[in-house]
Amino acid sequence: MKRRNFINTITTAAAIAALPNFSFPSEKSKIIKPKKLKSGDTIGLVSPGGFITEQQLEESKTNMTALGFSVVVAKNILNRFGYFAGTDKDRAEDLHEMFGNKKVDGIVCVRGGYGCARTLDFLDFDLIKRNPKVLIGYSDITALLYGIYSQTGLIGFHGPVATSTFNEFSVNNFKNVLMKPQLKMSLHSASEDAAKNEYKPYVIRSGKAKGKLIGGNLSIVASLIGTKYDIEPKGKIIFLEEVGEEPYRVDRMLTQMIQAGKFKNASGIALGVFTKCESKPDQSGIANSFSLSEVLLDRLFQLKIPVLYGLSFGHIVNKFTLPFGINAELDVDNQELMLLEEAVV
Repeated sequence: MKRRNFINTITTAAAIAALPNFSFPSEKSKIIKPKKLKSGDTIGLVSPGGFITEQQLEESKTNMTALGFSVVVAKNILNRFGYFAGTDKDRAEDLHEMFGNKKVDGIVCVRGGYGCARTLDFLDFDLIKRNPKVLIGYSDITALLYGIYSQTGLIGFHGPVATSTFNEFSVNNFKNVLMKPQLKMSLHSASEDAAKNEYKPYVIRSGKAKGKLIGGNLSIVASLIGTKYDIEPKGKIIFLEEVGEEPYRVDRMLTQMIQAGKFKNASGIALGVFTKCESKPDQSGIANSFSLSEVLLDRLFQLKIPVLYGLSFGHIVNKFTLPFGINAELDVDNQELMLLEEAVV
């Protein structure tokens, strides 16, 4: 063997040996689909993260009533403990109350904020598994979607919280997924403010991808790396959204995910709208910043899987309701996300 080839072989072997041995908790249970919602059903309101005001609670009740639901409220929902809606145990207790209450048909989170991850170690996943119900929210609720799915197999929903704007687009998506399920459902983004670049869909890498949908808020997904609530990415379509993070911080979180193997053997990446993620050099001290689109292209194009930016989910007015854990297809060039099965029964 020539010396150069020998050195190359040794170098390659050493590099492979040095790679981390990535492992993810397996999905422990068979998939469980909750019962579909219908007009007249009872919705339980919870605030598993940040605290809420009485005004926000009343707004939530109004929104749910307008959708045709009755409403019950968790007993600790107006508690305050620092920036949380009560202690970790209070918030976990509210979730137990709603999952265990036979008169409650579905659970809607009033807001995100921060704190859902702190409840996970207090949750009775056997109780949740015995009483499968629709649970919906976004942003910090991502931690609940990951935790409940990884430990029980129950499909959750990344969609509006109870204080969201329930306009025609969001209501139609909510009802089509949760109340009028279809074997196949095509999702196309709403036309947002064309003057804002952050809303404009664009292709990062062309192609089609099939797989189970998992994901949510980027910072929460990254924070779950290394926990028992993380999920194997192989064959998945990973959907991500973010708000208020500068490009260098988005870069850091995506780099962490790449280095932790979070995109390893993933099928594709569906990006929502990353709102208020422009550079703020006066605040951060980061000069000559890359733009958000430059960061996304640099970090994600190299993965050699289909990637689309600008789908209608995230901290925006017009929202998809995305089932967490069902099969879907991402068609980047046609800017379409197709749900391939019903998410409720």
